[in-house]
Amino acid sequence: MTLTLALALFLAQTGENRKAGDPAPTFQATTQLVIETVSVKDKSGKPVAGLTAKDFTITEDGVPQQIRFFEYQKLDEIPAAQPMPESQRVPPFARLTRSQISPETPGDVRYRDRRLLAMYFDLTAMPPPDQIRAFNAAKKFVRTQMTPADLVAIMAFTSGSVQVLQDFTADRNQLLGILETLIVGEDENAPGGDSASASDTGAAFGQNDSEFNIFFTDRQLSALQTAASMLGRLSEKKSLIYFASGLRLNGSNNQAQLNATINAAIRAGVSFWPIDARGLIAQAPLGDATKGSPGGASMYTGAAANAITANLQRSQDTLWTLAADTGGKALLDYNDLGRGIVQAQQAVSSYYVIGYYTTNTNPDGKFRRVKITLANPDYALDYRQGYYANKVFAKFTTADKERQLEDALMLGDPVTELTIAMEVAYFQLNSAEYFVPVTVKIPGSELALARRRGADHTVIDFIGEIKDEYNITVSNVRDKVDIKLSDTTAAELAKRPIEYDTGFTLLPGRYRIKILARDATTGRMGTFDLKFVVPNLVKSPAQKLPISSVILSSQRAAMRDALFNANKDAKAQTLNPLVQDGYKLIPSVTRVFSKAKDLYVFLQAYRPGPDTATEAPPPVYAYVTLYKGDEKAFESKPLGIGEGHANKLRTAPMQFALSLQKLDPGEYTCQVTVVDPTGKRSAWWQAPIMLIP
Repeated sequence: MTLTLALALFLAQTGENRKAGDPAPTFQATTQLVIETVSVKDKSGKPVAGLTAKDFTITEDGVPQQIRFFEYQKLDEIPAAQPMPESQRVPPFARLTRSQISPETPGDVRYRDRRLLAMYFDLTAMPPPDQIRAFNAAKKFVRTQMTPADLVAIMAFTSGSVQVLQDFTADRNQLLGILETLIVGEDENAPGGDSASASDTGAAFGQNDSEFNIFFTDRQLSALQTAASMLGRLSEKKSLIYFASGLRLNGSNNQAQLNATINAAIRAGVSFWPIDARGLIAQAPLGDATKGSPGGASMYTGAAANAITANLQRSQDTLWTLAADTGGKALLDYNDLGRGIVQAQQAVSSYYVIGYYTTNTNPDGKFRRVKITLANPDYALDYRQGYYANKVFAKFTTADKERQLEDALMLGDPVTELTIAMEVAYFQLNSAEYFVPVTVKIPGSELALARRRGADHTVIDFIGEIKDEYNITVSNVRDKVDIKLSDTTAAELAKRPIEYDTGFTLLPGRYRIKILARDATTGRMGTFDLKFVVPNLVKSPAQKLPISSVILSSQRAAMRDALFNANKDAKAQTLNPLVQDGYKLIPSVTRVFSKAKDLYVFLQAYRPGPDTATEAPPPVYAYVTLYKGDEKAFESKPLGIGEGHANKLRTAPMQFALSLQKLDPGEYTCQVTVVDPTGKRSAWWQAPIMLIP
């Protein structure tokens, strides 16, 4: 009996037995179409045409796959016959922003035999001179260098969202008209895009919680990830030409988002072609006249000049990484920015589009390695080497969910579906051990509420591990937090974050911590990966006073308040110096503070001595200073601590409560200075903060 006859008999039987008004039976099948774009070139580097599906062999994780879709995209290499004259001025077109690139529909052939180039302008980071150069390069390309095979789209990252200013089109007048609407300096450091108090736009990219918008680099990388996902709706090859004034990572804090952005581009078949809009840079050793001299001993030792050069190189290293890992090429230190667009144009030649339905339909989210071969070994193939499978959380069993957490923790591909911020500190316990509190903050607006037994709950799964510099796991954490919310706290969840904290006891050394959080209701996950150092304060220089990490906070919460404190580990709370008298000092993590609340500053100073010391140790003084640029905006009164904890370290805890009402909103540098007059030792600590109304 054939499948068609069996299905017909089943439908007839169910039609006879089904009562009037009963819903008709529904049949559902799930398949996954995998698209690969394959460039085939001969020994001379010319595209090879005339191949058929029978010439290609495809395997996925070693399993042969049957080709179901095959198409050859032939791109015209002839340049535009009549370039538009520079004197012809095209009036600006009405800017109608969109949040998505139009997807392909069945039978749609408008992208066939076309080269897809997306110009992406990061207006949040480019200063006006760089924007002018980027806009002029784009206009020059559209006027004189577009070919009949080119389709160009214009995208911009502005006001916290990725906007599609123009979908793919070959109309040069339309493109030039849209480019004319781009205003120089429109969003460079604009309050609407960079202020932590900006409202959410609800566009394709935008954080739900305003205080998380302070992470500029993560926002830029996440926006690139969003743009790549938009372009992934098209099966052809795509090139994203990224105009930016460099992109510098903040240590290892942005590494997870960088990897996620690159992997999203690989999945979407998008290659990044970054263009450094600063052009060829000739810097003065101590900076130009746009900013003051650095001052201090560093300007005489050469450290300041080296730091300027290192910052420039790091900002270009990220652009190079984005290009190299996605198949593109970065244009650095070159004044003709249009050359970068032409390089992206010339890199895409005629290619084959091959599609197959994978035989592995398990939605486990793992990497699937793809291998494509030809019978002729003289041909060179360029294609995507693999992809990550989809994940369906709703169908997971308890064992599957646990395995998903463990697999996600081990994957090199970070998960960024859930926004996570994390802070790691250290406090000395004795001459050998340190207590390391870890605080994780998640925007409450990104979590789902589940109704259980008449009350609202939000459930979060946490899993994490700490590895030393030899990649050996020294500690781990596994926790399931079920937070019951009252009517009041449930309403606040959309505006306030969930705080999770835990703690570890570690020896001095270099470590790497990776924490993964999952919303147990929706399955959305987020990863935070961070390298940190626990210093050996016992071996501090004689002239330096040993101090702990400095904690900045704007609130003290009762331990029973589950909205802000999920961890109920009694041992960890006993060791945690942030817990005093049943209240816990909540680290800010994002370091965004409101003028309406006091700023709490907490740290410990250590003056080791014998237990038999009868005299009280001399006082240690500390004060807090806030700088706005190079000007001192605030300085607290010195706080003197004489008697410390009764231990060998003679721990001197220091806590400040500072009023911020008289300060203007904006960015500040917070500096904490600690002085031991008797021992002639001192220590200081600095960090940027954001003050909002």
